[in-house]
Amino acid sequence: MATCVIRDWQGKEAGKADLSLKVAKDSSAADLVQRAVVRQLAHARQGTASTLTRAEVAGGGRKPYKQKGTGRARQGSIRTPLRPGGGVIFGPKPRSYNLAMNRKERRLALRTALMSRVDAITVVKDFAASLDTPKSREICDALARFGIATGAKVLLVLDNPSEVVRRSVRNLEKVKLIAADQLNVFDLLHATHLLVSEQALAKIQEVYGDG
Repeated sequence: MATCVIRDWQGKEAGKADLSLKVAKDSSAADLVQRAVVRQLAHARQGTASTLTRAEVAGGGRKPYKQKGTGRARQGSIRTPLRPGGGVIFGPKPRSYNLAMNRKERRLALRTALMSRVDAITVVKDFAASLDTPKSREICDALARFGIATGAKVLLVLDNPSEVVRRSVRNLEKVKLIAADQLNVFDLLHATHLLVSEQALAKIQEVYGDG
């Protein structure tokens, strides 16, 4: 179990919250999380790279020049990989980079990654509840009140983000907004700070606290 400090919109301490999630054993945690990250990055690849083999290159129906008498190496086709514009040997073809990982392992890796970042979590009560119109400046000022340095990579986790918050955050290059039930291992580990609303923390405990 870990205890997180709850802060109000002004950055003042407003209580504490507990987060209790089952994590992997120390002996297997690093390997489990590493496999989860590799799997996520692999699934992000399109796998659409494609090159032409000598059988697919256009042309090459006749011999480029006669076999003997030119002083050059013999050639039977302009499709050969030895000539510019010819086919590619062992080049990439469309493929799937998907890696298998069962659901229990994925959820355990996510819980382990989240609990390893407890020291970087700041829980906020009523996040941007007073924000009526989209204002990126208000979000930047709030990050400063929470002690987050300018330029730091921030993962903002909300239960049900409003359109006002979405539009306020979308222009901030270093701030990424994500729903509480859409967490992923890479974002949890990549961010410098995790900013979690009080409702999102309860949602995380509900969704991922099944052991």
